[in-house]
Amino acid sequence: MRTLNAFALLVSLPLLLGGCGEKQSTAETKPLKEKQQEVKNEEPVLVTKPLEEKQGEVKEEVQPEESVAETDAKDLESELVEVGPEPDFAIPPKDNDEDDTKFKTHEKNFKYQIKDGGVIISGYEKKLSDELIIPATIEGKPVISIGEDAFSFCRSLTSITIPDGVTSIGSMAFYNCASLTSITIPDSVTSISGAAFMGCESLKSITIPQGVTTILPITFNGCRSLTSITIPDSVTSIEGAAFQACERLMNLTIPASVTNIGENAFFLCSSLNDLTIPASVTNIGAKAFIFCNKLKSLTFLGDPPKVDKSIFGPTKPIIYRKAEVKGWETTWKGSPVKLISEKP
Repeated sequence: MRTLNAFALLVSLPLLLGGCGEKQSTAETKPLKEKQQEVKNEEPVLVTKPLEEKQGEVKEEVQPEESVAETDAKDLESELVEVGPEPDFAIPPKDNDEDDTKFKTHEKNFKYQIKDGGVIISGYEKKLSDELIIPATIEGKPVISIGEDAFSFCRSLTSITIPDGVTSIGSMAFYNCASLTSITIPDSVTSISGAAFMGCESLKSITIPQGVTTILPITFNGCRSLTSITIPDSVTSIEGAAFQACERLMNLTIPASVTNIGENAFFLCSSLNDLTIPASVTNIGAKAFIFCNKLKSLTFLGDPPKVDKSIFGPTKPIIYRKAEVKGWETTWKGSPVKLISEKP
């Protein structure tokens, strides 16, 4: 069985590829495509540094994070070995039954497909505008979905506006859009698939629409510049590694609708300094707050949640609780427990 050391260091998965230029031929990209398919269909690989493509070979280069001290890394390695098998944050396999002959190219150089009376944005052909506005209708039909991989690796894209009427954003739709700083998501969106914004390292803020019920695994993994995110009270679960390596995320409000915080959910959120866990949360997954080195306190409004093994790293926050809530002892998971009234 492999240890989790590799998983802990392989965090954000940006790949060293070009911008939104014209896509290469199938023959030229075949080795990379095969590698991507392996990642999707077998198990996820979360990395912190680019993968280099050279003469048809994909080389993995892993370097330590600048924000993580070497001494902490040694402590973390010993802790991670104890927490069990690595979690499965697999990206859903791509639907290979799609017929490329059905795709059409819009005047703005993105591809689309008409299906079930609606338009699915499926990709791009040539260089896109850095500031992309997707129309609400194409050929008189409503745009209803941003398909999986639609704008992945579009590294020059800085902003995108999604029209009202779109209901879903597919897996890896904006994966590794490294220059994307802002995106407008309409309230009509009810589903955002896993890894949709993974590796968008310039994205600074985002508002999740009301109607989304689950923040799926690795959705915002590696969004290093993300400082503000609004989670609506429709969300009931924040799943595995959803905000992993969001290094600049300082403050976050978890709504009272959330019942589950998954494994690695806030792993390596090294700027997170305070967090309140609502009484609705009944489960917190392993390693949820490991390497949140600035997290000085966690305030719990309800009973102690069920915890899957260790959730903290070498740095232990102070736990604050309500006086009237029973079930707490003087320590919890290695952290001292105090009353909220004692909080500075």
